[in-house]
Amino acid sequence: MAIHPEAARDDRFPVIVAARRTPIATAGRGLSGCTADELAAAAIRDALDDLGSRLPPVDDVVLGSSRGPSGALGRLAALRAGLGVTVPGMSVDRQCAGGLEAVTTAAALIESGQATLLVAGGVESASHAPPGRAPFAPVDVGDPDMGVAAETVAAEAHISRARQDAYAARSHARALAARSAGRFDGELTTVASVVQDDRPRAITEQRLARLPAAFVPGGTVTAGNSCGISDGAAAVVVVPEWLRAERGWAGLRVVAVGRAGIDPNRCGLGLVPASRQAMVRAGIDVDQVGTAEIVEAFAGQVLAGTDTLGLGDDLVCPDGGALALGHPWGASGTVIVVRLFSRLVRQRMGDPARPFALAAVAAGGGQGVAAVLQPVGLTP
Repeated sequence: MAIHPEAARDDRFPVIVAARRTPIATAGRGLSGCTADELAAAAIRDALDDLGSRLPPVDDVVLGSSRGPSGALGRLAALRAGLGVTVPGMSVDRQCAGGLEAVTTAAALIESGQATLLVAGGVESASHAPPGRAPFAPVDVGDPDMGVAAETVAAEAHISRARQDAYAARSHARALAARSAGRFDGELTTVASVVQDDRPRAITEQRLARLPAAFVPGGTVTAGNSCGISDGAAAVVVVPEWLRAERGWAGLRVVAVGRAGIDPNRCGLGLVPASRQAMVRAGIDVDQVGTAEIVEAFAGQVLAGTDTLGLGDDLVCPDGGALALGHPWGASGTVIVVRLFSRLVRQRMGDPARPFALAAVAAGGGQGVAAVLQPVGLTP
């Protein structure tokens, strides 16, 4: 019997059916003895193990990374994970959005029918990163350091120092509460005897208010309301809807994706046009988004972005974000997908009245990547 083209497309919708991450450790600390491929391999192995035995072959590994150092990090991690010499590996670089770009690239390959089972993820070992950084944009266009760009965004959006500090303190408080409640347990992969994130701590707005400006004299962006430089990795498994349904797995459907460019001098706002694009393609508006994970590189840029999008504070990073957990650059875009998987699939904490989730990242050079996700296959 012929399959209607629309039905065929529905059968191929990409779905994330497993999601794991390593603990996130401050650079130079608990994970500094691990190479980037070792970190990625640990998350890859556990994500696949979560699905049990008798899996279809892995068609490819797509891995985001910002600083390398291997030029074939996806392939290196695939081999390190023991997937065998027949499984290729691809590395993608969209700076801080690389981890989310890897997931959306895998989703596109699944939806196009070019693959049946893909591993996608991101990794960064800041402890092993080469010094300095490559340009994000030509100097005549504007290539500010990330902290300087965050100052520009916060100032133009009129985000006060007090509001940034309050947001940062809340991120830490939420992460500590989530850890205490066990909401990280199912997603974490133990590496080098490290079992939990090392950065979240009890910190007050008053204590944060004493910190000096870190990037611009007299500015509002400080070490306290900025993310930590970190090591970590995350991985997800992406399959077509027909395989998810056949195996009875629950997961997160990748409904739509947005990618956008923006003025590099205001790179922290790249998540805004990308998110709008993703929601338009999904056919939804912000009122249908029940939870959002945004990479918290700087409190000021997150607040500027969520204010512009109309996302309520209660919906954004409900278990804390990169301000508390740390920001392993190329991995963070996958980390936020893992967090959404835990919240909506493992813990079933979604809101049926607002069934969609948003994952969004701003990246160096003035870019943004976003994805609209939706839980599927949840049984009562």
